[in-house]
Amino acid sequence: MEQREVLVVLFDGVQALDVSGPVEVFHGATLETPGAYRIRTAGLDDAPVRTTSGLALVPDTTLAAAGPPHTLLVPGGDGTRTPDPRLIDWLRGNAHHARRKVSVCSGALLLAEAGLLDGRRATTHWMLCDTLAARFPAVRVEPEPIYVRDGDVATSAGVTAGIDLALALVEEDLGRDVALSIARHLVVFLRRPGNQTQFSAQLAAQTAQRRPLRDVQQWITENPAGDLSVDALAERARLSPRHFARAFRDEVGMTPGRYVDRVRLEAARRHLEDSADGIEQVARCCGYGTPEAMRRAFLRVLGASPAEYRRRFRTVGPPLISS
Repeated sequence: MEQREVLVVLFDGVQALDVSGPVEVFHGATLETPGAYRIRTAGLDDAPVRTTSGLALVPDTTLAAAGPPHTLLVPGGDGTRTPDPRLIDWLRGNAHHARRKVSVCSGALLLAEAGLLDGRRATTHWMLCDTLAARFPAVRVEPEPIYVRDGDVATSAGVTAGIDLALALVEEDLGRDVALSIARHLVVFLRRPGNQTQFSAQLAAQTAQRRPLRDVQQWITENPAGDLSVDALAERARLSPRHFARAFRDEVGMTPGRYVDRVRLEAARRHLEDSADGIEQVARCCGYGTPEAMRRAFLRVLGASPAEYRRRFRTVGPPLISS
C-alpha cells in the first residue's frame, strides 16, 4: 500500500485549528489503516511558530529540506494577510510537485498569491470571499460551499471545514468506512458534503439597523411557515411593498425572497437533523407546502434530497413516518 505524505505548512500567525483539525483526521486514518499516511510539519526555518491563539508549534523540518509530498496542506490564520514573501516564493516554486494542494480557510489567499488558483474554482472563509475575488480576479470564487475541489487543488472554508475536506480526502484514498470511523471517533458524526452551504441565513445576512426591518427578520426566523410574501412582510414593517423590498435589500444585503428561502432551508435542515418528524410534516412546518417543493430547494442548494440529508446528519432515531 502506498504511504501518502501529508506536509503541513507552518508560519507565524497560523490558525491552530486549521493545523490540528486535518492532522487529527489523517492521524486517525493511520490508526485505522497503519502506514496510510506520514504526517509532517514544515516552516521556513526550524524555529517554533506562534499561532493566532498564542500556542507555539515546532516544525518537524524546513520547507527547503522537505521533499515533494503527496498532499500539501496550507492552513490559514492572521499570518496570511501579509505573508512572508519567502513562503510565497516557496509555494510558487515547489507546490506543483505535490499531487494534491489543499488549503484551509484563509490559506487560499496564500495559494492565490502564488498563482496556484488562477483559472480555478475555490472557496475560503465566507468573510474573506470578497477579498479573495477582488485581489485575485483570475480565481473563480464560490462563497457558499464548505469546500471546493478543482483538479488537484482543494480549498475549504473556515476552520472546521478543513476537517470535512480532510475526511473527504481520506474517503477518496481509503474508502468511506475508514472516513466514517474517523468521523465518529472525532464526534463529527457524518462528514458534510462539500456543497453544503458554509453559513446560516443569520450569518450570511447583515442585521438591519432600523427596528421595523430587524423585527421582520426575527419574525421570519420564528415563523418560517407563515405568510412571508413581500406584501405581508411590508405590512408588518408598516412600509409600502416597494419601499420595504428596497430597504430590506439595502440593509440586509439580500432580497426578502432570498432571505426567506435561506431561513426556510435552515429550519428544514434543523428539523431533519434533530427531530423524528416525517418529510411531509417538515415541509409543511417550514413553509414549503409540499415535500416536492422542499426537495427541489434541497437539491438546488445542497445537492442532496431531504431524505439523503437526514441519513447523513440525523442525530435522533429513525423518523416516525418514512417518506
